[in-house]
Amino acid sequence: MRRWLALVAFLLPVSIGGEAARAEPQQMVAAAHPLAVEAGLDVLKRGGSAIDAAVAVQMMLGVVEPQASGIGGGGFLLYYDAWTRGITVYDGRETAPMGATPGMFLDTAGQPLPFFDAVASGMSVGVPGAVALLELAHKEHGKLPWADLFGASIAAARDGFAVSPRLAAWLGIIKAFREDPGARATYFNADGSPKKQGERVVNPALADTMQRIATEGTRVLREGPIAEEMVARVHGNKRPGTLALSDLAAYQPIKREPVCGPYRVWIVCGMPPPSSGGIAILQLLGLLEPFDLAKEKPNDLRALHLIAEASRLTFADRGQYVADPGFVPVPTQALIAPAYLAERRKLIAGDHVMEPPGGPVAPGYVEHGTSHMTIVDRAGNAVAFTTTIEAPFGSEMMVGGFILNNELTDFSPFAERDGKPVANRVEPGKRPRSSMSPTIVLDRDRKLVLSVGSAGGQRIIGDTFHALVGMLDWNLSPQAALDLPRVANMNGPTELEDKGALPAQADALRRLGHQVQVRRHEGGLTAIRRSGDGWEGGADPRRDGVAKGE
Repeated sequence: MRRWLALVAFLLPVSIGGEAARAEPQQMVAAAHPLAVEAGLDVLKRGGSAIDAAVAVQMMLGVVEPQASGIGGGGFLLYYDAWTRGITVYDGRETAPMGATPGMFLDTAGQPLPFFDAVASGMSVGVPGAVALLELAHKEHGKLPWADLFGASIAAARDGFAVSPRLAAWLGIIKAFREDPGARATYFNADGSPKKQGERVVNPALADTMQRIATEGTRVLREGPIAEEMVARVHGNKRPGTLALSDLAAYQPIKREPVCGPYRVWIVCGMPPPSSGGIAILQLLGLLEPFDLAKEKPNDLRALHLIAEASRLTFADRGQYVADPGFVPVPTQALIAPAYLAERRKLIAGDHVMEPPGGPVAPGYVEHGTSHMTIVDRAGNAVAFTTTIEAPFGSEMMVGGFILNNELTDFSPFAERDGKPVANRVEPGKRPRSSMSPTIVLDRDRKLVLSVGSAGGQRIIGDTFHALVGMLDWNLSPQAALDLPRVANMNGPTELEDKGALPAQADALRRLGHQVQVRRHEGGLTAIRRSGDGWEGGADPRRDGVAKGE
């Protein structure tokens, strides 16, 4: 009898969030919506791999969290293979059409277009890569048939789902989205009012598109009616872009090597360029390791000051050096070299802010259209996948029930600065720089310790780093680390989240010379960490997500 009770306890699903775990889960999914987590966990229960589950989670997120990611976007995925103990990077970042030009986001006076005018335009739409990324990863690491991974998402789109608090909020904010015919028919009521929390959304067009992708793969997005409609919508916009069928047909995801480095007793691996995330995370860890943050408490003044100062330096380097390595030589290893970090560390003082380190100041725009999932399967394989359409509801254009990205606004609007080429300038076929930071931490035997990542635009870097410090230095559980109030600096003001005890440190930071902004923080982290013989997870309380295992 005891054996049967133990078996039942082992098989019961375990939710992480409000309730304590009843057992150590052997596989787990953490994502930004409960239905997406259920879709991924169902795949794992059927014997699927972490990559199989990632396909199911992404498809469901495109249904229930359409403002953040979907078929019309792109992303970066790190895959950990428990057998080989190796990490593979899949780059599904959107690319600029071959008709893109360096000055396409400038007005007739040579000044940047108003940001949201550029976003809601045909010019902002890049060639989507999320589905191509997943198709390649599935061919190499999938266990279940591709077509068997779409059922739950197709049913949710066709039968309907309840609007989440976050989706309801964004429908109320981005009122211009209802000008799109597909959006108006799907997410708004007959009187033009946005669907409210708990009301049902039905998206049969998306169900049909996913059914075709399940049967035919990414070819659906490269040629044929859906591809043709994508091109037509981009060209028909009042600010048209240059996307062509040839751009869609030519797109290929890229396999890359992770950027890895030591931190205390661990090996930390992240996303290489065109994302700045992996370099920045390793720079932050390397800069601050000698300061021994483990001795500090999360809201201590010294910890906040050091994190903000190191962040200034990483964002200065990010703006100066990082872009698509297919177009710009990126000195990745030089930027994370111990000797270089030792020189940069000399700029950090304990009792005052540094002189401005140079480099561009990152704009304060908060990006909301991104999602992150973390998955570990029963074999110990793991996925850290950050997926995006950039702004909430992307370019605000729908095709086939999904939303087209506005990823090209991640390029610099200027081709030159002070007479020198800008690394992240627009060029045909180029992938815009990103801050997405899917991260995997290994022990010295290269066994998986944890996986983490976040949504949040350029604040992704700081959020992911802060969560790593919470778990590795302060030994917090994933959920406690993700609950922490956030501090950020993007080579400008120091931002404190208006939560908990953090705002009380604002005056003390100002006395050290910081320009402090106390503000609401978006977040979007998910994480899974080894716990005994199983896993524990967490999802950012600032969004609708959960972590759940069995």
